[in-house]
Amino acid sequence: MNPIEQISQQFTAQKYKLTPQRAAIVKVLLDNEKDHLSVEEVYMLVKNTYPHLGLATVYRTLELLSELHIVEKMNFGDGVARYDLRDDNHAHMHHHLICHVCGKLEEIKDDWLLELEKRVEREYGFTVTDHRLDFKGTYNTCQRTGCKKDKACKAVS
Repeated sequence: MNPIEQISQQFTAQKYKLTPQRAAIVKVLLDNEKDHLSVEEVYMLVKNTYPHLGLATVYRTLELLSELHIVEKMNFGDGVARYDLRDDNHAHMHHHLICHVCGKLEEIKDDWLLELEKRVEREYGFTVTDHRLDFKGTYNTCQRTGCKKDKACKAVS
């Protein structure tokens, strides 16, 4: 089953419809999965398919996708809400490396916290259902070259 069909089933299970406009927004997220798009970026990309679609519709759809646990709404410290599709193949969201010099954001798909979750459950009687971990720092190449967010940087490529 393709991702759009899976998401359509999730909508139906929660008594919502995956309208063509919502499907176009989901397709933009799928096509740009590694980019962690903001609402405005999704809006600009979806306008190619639906030029009359309003920014408010994109906001509402992304909020609904977040409520339905189809996307994860996140903020990486820059004040911008970004959206990341959840992956059914993993029990938890993936982790991120965020360079505060060049702005590069890289995903870590491995779940390094399973042992910690088991310990938390054993010692505190608390079952972790999800977690997210962001590492903030600087790539070695950024430290050596002194690159900036507004300039080309070797770490970004």
